[in-house]
Amino acid sequence: MMASEKLRIAVFLSKKRGWEIAHEAVLHPSMLSKILHGIEKVKSNDPRVLRVAKVVGIPPEECFVEVGEVTGSEKSCEKASD
Repeated sequence: MMASEKLRIAVFLSKKRGWEIAHEAVLHPSMLSKILHGIEKVKSNDPRVLRVAKVVGIPPEECFVEVGEVTGSEKSCEKASD
């Protein structure tokens, strides 16, 4: 399980800086980065991810994706390479 693409995009497009989001979510900025880039694996309903989602306004059910599941941008890349 890992953070969803929708959550990553919401964080990157937020008007708040990454460290501000991390601070509001009670996380160290490096841990936020590790979660968003898939270095730190998360479990379903991980409270760290849910706190980040709350800060950026993403519903909890849209925060997680199974490892190996193809996301929207990956589908676009596959079509472009054909």
